[in-house]
Amino acid sequence: MNIAIVGYGGMGKMVAQAAQEKGLTISAIIDPVAKEATHKKVDSNALKGVDVAIDFTHPSAVLENIRVYCDTKTNAVVGTTGWYDRLPEVKQMVQKSGIGFLWGSNFSVGVNIYFRIVENAAKLVNKAEQYDVWGFEIHHHTKSDSPSGTAKSLSDILIKNISRKKKAVYEMLNRKIAKDEFHFASVRGGPVNFEHTIGFDSAADCLTLKHAARNRQGYAEGAVLAALWLGKKKGYFELDDFMKGLLGE
Repeated sequence: MNIAIVGYGGMGKMVAQAAQEKGLTISAIIDPVAKEATHKKVDSNALKGVDVAIDFTHPSAVLENIRVYCDTKTNAVVGTTGWYDRLPEVKQMVQKSGIGFLWGSNFSVGVNIYFRIVENAAKLVNKAEQYDVWGFEIHHHTKSDSPSGTAKSLSDILIKNISRKKKAVYEMLNRKIAKDEFHFASVRGGPVNFEHTIGFDSAADCLTLKHAARNRQGYAEGAVLAALWLGKKKGYFELDDFMKGLLGE
């Protein structure tokens, strides 16, 4: 399989390493500033002969990148976060173009196991109304969005499975939180921080579920596995489609 790595920062470099270990051919490294880049911009020339593009760029660039993937009929795995308000538009573009497209807030296999653990815990807590809910995350100081896509995915899981909670609040609170809300706080700092914690809290005790990544390796390996899974498939896919194939129902 020939891949293009779009965005050659910390994640892009880890994706390159994981791709080489899996025997994939890196046909292009696309980045406007990286000295290792073979191309400066995403276009038909850079994507020539590419089976799947793996995109870890910036929310300000990703929509235009997706337009190019659609125009050039290039399958794409997108791990860039912070642009999800444009998902309906992207879904329509992908379906019209007929490419294979997979996006996800977090391709780490460990994180997706964590999602399933949180989901099952939330279903139990739904039956125990004495428990309140909260979330906390810390990420490295170079992360460009807050809350993270992973925090939003966790919030969606909690809202879907705990009927008394209808809304996540991510910003600073200067008021009493409503009963149908929960607070999901974010901290940014340090060079290597990737951690999420969900708390189920009662007057008697507190249950916490935490995932802490040691580095970007799990995210990069998951993105490469996602590219292999996507292959020549056509259609619009989300992370759960890939993880169901990998982990089962």
